[in-house]
Amino acid sequence: MDIKDILGKCDHTNLSVTATWADIKQLIDDGIKYACASVCIPPYFVAEAKKYANGRIAICTVIGFPNGYNTKDVKVFETYDAVKNGADEIDMVINIGDLKAKFYDKIQDEITAIKSVCSDKILKVIIETCLLTEEEKIKMCEIVTAAKADYIKTSTGFSTAGATREDVEIFAKHVGEGVKIKAAGGISSLQDAEDFVSLGADRLGTSRIIKLAKEENLI
Repeated sequence: MDIKDILGKCDHTNLSVTATWADIKQLIDDGIKYACASVCIPPYFVAEAKKYANGRIAICTVIGFPNGYNTKDVKVFETYDAVKNGADEIDMVINIGDLKAKFYDKIQDEITAIKSVCSDKILKVIIETCLLTEEEKIKMCEIVTAAKADYIKTSTGFSTAGATREDVEIFAKHVGEGVKIKAAGGISSLQDAEDFVSLGADRLGTSRIIKLAKEENLI
């Protein structure tokens, strides 16, 4: 698989709690230079990033991150604020406790409410697969489809593990029409990236691919 095809599916990411504007600016510069799909950054930096990027790359940010246990109203406001500040894409974290408790309607209502605030912006739903059973992963495929989100996403990268090939295979088998797949967390090699894309991932959440491609003199 051509490295440009992989980079074009990357949400080039820096969600570190120690990230500075200089770090985010460098992320944007690299994301633009290597034609990534977006840069994924903390909400605090969205407005400044949008102005700096000036339409050259999509700005993605996170909602209810990383634990997902904010109230629905807080997540809705976070989304409103992010969109107002210029976010093009929203990656939200579900309430995992609600999933464990089988409060499926509450999860779907929350996703639907956030999607309504997103308007025409892309919404990705993070379900944190490392904490879920296979049954719960399949159920979330159904809920994300019913809520009309744009993507189902494996992981925050801040929990016990990231994306696995098995997770992406489950998603590809069970998501409905129109729902795409984002693999994120723990993508540590170009082979990982290629495998996830081959299995059906349309986006890759990663901070490493550009560095790895440079190390192997591919870009």
